[in-house]
Amino acid sequence: MSTEHGWNTTPVTTPVTPDLLRGFLDVEPTAHGLLPHRLPARARRQIPDDQLAVAEAQPSGVRLAFRTRATTIELDTLPTKRTYSGFPPPADGVYDLLVDGRLAAQATVTGGNLRTITDMVTQSAELREGPPGTARFAGLPAGDKSIEIWLPHTEITELIALRADAPVEPAPDRGRRVWLHHGSSISHGSNAAHPTAIWPVLAAARGDVELINLGFSGSALLDPFTARAMRDTPADLISVKIGINVVNADVMRLRAFGPAVHGFLDTIREGHPTAPLLVVSPLLCPVQEDTPGPLMPDFDGGGLRFKATGDPDERGAGRLTLNVIRDELARIVAQRAADDPHLHYLDGRDLYGESDYAEFPLPDEVHPDPAGHRRIGENFARLAFGEGGSFAITKEV
Repeated sequence: MSTEHGWNTTPVTTPVTPDLLRGFLDVEPTAHGLLPHRLPARARRQIPDDQLAVAEAQPSGVRLAFRTRATTIELDTLPTKRTYSGFPPPADGVYDLLVDGRLAAQATVTGGNLRTITDMVTQSAELREGPPGTARFAGLPAGDKSIEIWLPHTEITELIALRADAPVEPAPDRGRRVWLHHGSSISHGSNAAHPTAIWPVLAAARGDVELINLGFSGSALLDPFTARAMRDTPADLISVKIGINVVNADVMRLRAFGPAVHGFLDTIREGHPTAPLLVVSPLLCPVQEDTPGPLMPDFDGGGLRFKATGDPDERGAGRLTLNVIRDELARIVAQRAADDPHLHYLDGRDLYGESDYAEFPLPDEVHPDPAGHRRIGENFARLAFGEGGSFAITKEV
């Protein structure tokens, strides 16, 4: 019997293979182990910038899922953490362990690689390599149980090895509906405290669905390769939260935006002709409600905040704001719904509006705090999964 490193028995080492994972679209073998991706290889070859390349490799919503009798579990990983030049090092990302669907333990992994953003505008960065580490969970309840380990949404995470004091086996398919969601940094989890506190994860738990989260920080830009990835991903329920990144980045005008939305939805519908498809407009964001982008960092006052730098007078020339985008999305969905009864629209201000902003202000003027994530998740679950919602289970008569 081995007691080394706190083990009461010789641990069982299990290779991390795709059948232990949920919430990913692809995996990449690395020199250390396995790297989950949230876009397939074909899409990754078309990514034009580091912003999306990093975002899709951060495993927001990705988790290990298995059954075991183990009371101690260790997961070896190599994290790649991100910080900004001139700012303190980031806090270590959190690993959430759920037992039979309930949060039971949390851990972090120190060390790893550190990617320092040296220019906020161009996203140029320097990489310093570091060692792997271990997330350890001890004192878990005895007996056979379902385990999920949700990976940090803020760190690229290479999975190396899984150890436990009892054998593990992949979790069986529970037959739950699969919800495929695409959105911006808020969907990705910006400012959420830990991976199961991201609003799509909270909403998925309330809706009793399996989540695939394609929330990409700064990169919900109607990219055709993202639409093709969604087209090719098996799903029962689909939502697309569109708009704020298009305004943030100032990447198009109204003339281009409408056809881009149509093309994005057309592509999704090629693979999912009758699945409930919910188009969600931007949440309330006062700095961009009526002011075009681009959005720029503002360090006045010592902390990071954001401000919109466009000219509101140029809205008449096609410059986009959140209100302009909401009007256009509502028009497009109403037009298409005449021939597509499974297409629905949700105003993002019903998820986070003026009263929510008064109660839970945006700390950096763009991203909600943990309480804001909880409010958004609750509202989405009520409006989408609740009675009469676009994702509600239809009762057979």
